[in-house]
Amino acid sequence: MTIIGFILIMFSTFALMEAITWLTHRYVMHGFLWFLHEDHHRPQPGFFEKNDWFFLIFAIPSWLCIMLGLQENAYWVAAIGGGIAMYGLAYFIVHEVIIHQRFKWFSRSDNTYIMSIRRAHKMHHKHLDKNDGESFGMLWVSKKYRDKVKADKSRQAKVMYPHPSEKTGQVT
Repeated sequence: MTIIGFILIMFSTFALMEAITWLTHRYVMHGFLWFLHEDHHRPQPGFFEKNDWFFLIFAIPSWLCIMLGLQENAYWVAAIGGGIAMYGLAYFIVHEVIIHQRFKWFSRSDNTYIMSIRRAHKMHHKHLDKNDGESFGMLWVSKKYRDKVKADKSRQAKVMYPHPSEKTGQVT
């Protein structure tokens, strides 16, 4: 296997993980494994949640693919494991650091994409039970959330920096 092939498989797996995450979140986490995910929607005291077990649930296939793929010289399998691991890292940074701010590394951002992810996740969390949810993905954000963030930013910019003809008390 060429390095290009390895990288292609790894990044393809990373991209595919968003669909797998959406399906797993919607039908597994909000389905038969709700008992592990529920405390994520209804926070309890303490740093850790039962929901954190999903880290292990998703890490095991990645670890097995990397380990077995390298042991058996099946590098395409190792590349799949690498893509899953890369998605896991992205998930950790986006979900735990940027959205829920369990670690205060990027606590303030004016970035439209980051604000859109936060908005979509906030809409997901407004549902406190496993039914009637929305926005189950992680990295892909629906256009309606991006549009809302852009409109809010535009409105805020007009308030902070009005056009000279829009300033109150001035006659043009």
